[in-house]
Amino acid sequence: MAKKSNLRSAVRKLTPGQHPVQSNPYDINSPDFDADLFVAKLVGEASLSQLMAQEGEIVRQIQGLDSDMQTLVYENYNKFIAATETIRKMRVDFRSMEDEMEQLASSMSSITTFSSQISDKLRTRRQDVARLSSAHSTLQKLQFVLELPNKLTESINEGRPGQAVEDWLRAERALTHYKDMASFAGIQEDCEKIMEDLKTNLRAKLADPKCEGEQLGEAVELLRQLGTPSEQLCDSYLDHCGAALCPYLEQLEVQASILAGELEGKNMASVVIMDPLEFVDEGCNKFLAELCLSATGFTNTFTNPTTGKMDQGAGEKLGLWVEELVTRYLRVMEKRLSQEKNQAECPILVRSLDRFHRRLTATSRLVPGLDMARAGLDVVLAVSKEFCKAASIQLQEKLHEIMMDARQAIAQPRKGTDTALNLQEISTALLTAIAENVRNTFTTLQTFLDPELSFSVKTYFRTTFSISMVQEGVLLTHFHHIVSVCSKFSSGRSVPPALLLLLSRTCLDLHTSTTTYLASLLSEQFQLLDKANLTTVNSAFSTVSQALLDSYVQAQSADLSLMLRKSVEARDWLSTVEPRSVRAVMKRVVEDVTIIDEQVGQLYEEGQRKVRSSDSSRTFGGHRSRSVFSSYNSSNLDSSLASNIQKLFSEKIDYFAPVTPSKVSVLTGIIKLGLKTLLECVRLKTFGRYGLQQMQVDCHYLQLYLWRFVEDEAVVHHLLDEVLGSALHRSLEQPPQLMEPSVVEVICDKGG
Repeated sequence: MAKKSNLRSAVRKLTPGQHPVQSNPYDINSPDFDADLFVAKLVGEASLSQLMAQEGEIVRQIQGLDSDMQTLVYENYNKFIAATETIRKMRVDFRSMEDEMEQLASSMSSITTFSSQISDKLRTRRQDVARLSSAHSTLQKLQFVLELPNKLTESINEGRPGQAVEDWLRAERALTHYKDMASFAGIQEDCEKIMEDLKTNLRAKLADPKCEGEQLGEAVELLRQLGTPSEQLCDSYLDHCGAALCPYLEQLEVQASILAGELEGKNMASVVIMDPLEFVDEGCNKFLAELCLSATGFTNTFTNPTTGKMDQGAGEKLGLWVEELVTRYLRVMEKRLSQEKNQAECPILVRSLDRFHRRLTATSRLVPGLDMARAGLDVVLAVSKEFCKAASIQLQEKLHEIMMDARQAIAQPRKGTDTALNLQEISTALLTAIAENVRNTFTTLQTFLDPELSFSVKTYFRTTFSISMVQEGVLLTHFHHIVSVCSKFSSGRSVPPALLLLLSRTCLDLHTSTTTYLASLLSEQFQLLDKANLTTVNSAFSTVSQALLDSYVQAQSADLSLMLRKSVEARDWLSTVEPRSVRAVMKRVVEDVTIIDEQVGQLYEEGQRKVRSSDSSRTFGGHRSRSVFSSYNSSNLDSSLASNIQKLFSEKIDYFAPVTPSKVSVLTGIIKLGLKTLLECVRLKTFGRYGLQQMQVDCHYLQLYLWRFVEDEAVVHHLLDEVLGSALHRSLEQPPQLMEPSVVEVICDKGG
């Protein structure tokens, strides 16, 4: 038990951070632990199984403590061995260092002895040596001054102007100090003349375009040492660099002007026009490269090596000079690249813009304070805008082509064996071509937003290009152009009626679906957050579609009215023979209305009809009900009274009411205007007996066939009643004699 207690005490001493515990003889971790008391208490309170468990736990703890103690001993033993080896090595090293220090001390003692001996021997002659040395130095300086003109000339002739300037600066102060002495005055005059000639030669170098690099920097540095003002040197240096750069710009400007059509002549014919990539490379590899070298050389030349800062005013002059040249360069780049308007060459243009923007951005780092990157982005936007305008114009040209194709397809003469005109196919082809052209244009313009391009990642460019140029400048502009073109067709020009109907349906389809589809496609391809506002465009398409449909109704009704008017005006209604058939013109009217019905039915739906009355003239199987005209007979006819009563109870007809986009509405409008024309023509004629009966037959025939084309058959009945009533009023025979209804029906059956 004592061994275990000592072991626990040793472990507690080796354990760092162990806090003292309160004195407790029963606590096995306490220094005051009493084993006998602990065992007596444990035996008295615990059962046998608990005693055995406690014994096992204590044995495990003892084994764990023994293992920890062994580990600590082994670790400390290894550390002790390593420390012993280190100390042994240090002893060996210090022993060799002691030998070296002793040798050094011996050498220093010998040096001190020799130095003392030399000093003692030279002490007596030191003043003589100093005096002779001073005299020799004075003679050397005098000899240098006397030989200075020859040395300056020799250095300059041998191509060492730097040495000449250095010699002159060494002697200048002495010559100025002794300039009153005749001999020195002559030397100074000769030297000044030589140096003035050197200045002239150095200035000539600055003016020589062939002088560059180190020679140019050397000339500026020598002129600065010779007293030339720094401001004057800056101007001369920049003028020299500008003379070297201007030819590159002039070459680029000639290319751009030729493409723009501003330069013509025999000399211009020999100029080889470069493509956009070659043009940009020419500007970057020559102009921008030389500009960078010039700016770097200027900075190195006019930077004070002591302070690391440029001379006062030099930085500002450099900035203004670079800005002027870059502005000219940007102008010519914009002018040349804006000439590229062919959509097939869009990838080449985009690569050119990317190369131009990258090089300009890299160049802008050479001149602090000059934002050439933003100026370059503005050029890219300007060129992109011109390309979008060209794309919009090409869309307009393609629109004119497909509309011309549609017009030719409608106007193409057809023989009996040819396929009938199918307006639905033409309409589908027209609408598909419009949408396809816009989609192809979107695909082309999407090249400008390639993520690998240096300018396409700029939010400012993406927003401006996608919204202002593509959405507004291409898509919405094209929509408005379609509206404008279609509006011209509805403004009284000589246009085939079928084309008016076709364009009306096209505008309606654009209004209902195509504009929304193309706007969604644009938002998807160009990653726009909001779709384009199509309210104004759709309203315009709806308006022009209605106007075209109204124009179609007016055109067809005008043809129908002309045919009816000529048929009434060309006939002598007083001396006509007894009617035996329906006039051919009435059959032609029904045939034309049937053709119009087929045309409109290809593009528009049937539409809603009003409930038909039971007394209308219809054909069901072989049975046909009697016409309302059969109520007119010689015995009961009071034309004035009957007409007035009928007008009193009939609804007023609006002949020029806008039609709705449906087949029955369009046919109703055409038939109303045609019958109104017939009514007005009848009111201007005078009828004999047989003329009145012929009009009775014609009206009955029209009533038999026209009711099926209109929204409300009562309109046809009312107008034809008006026509026959007017004929009755204009009859010379009173009371007028009408044919028997059965005879009229027989004649109409033969005519049908």
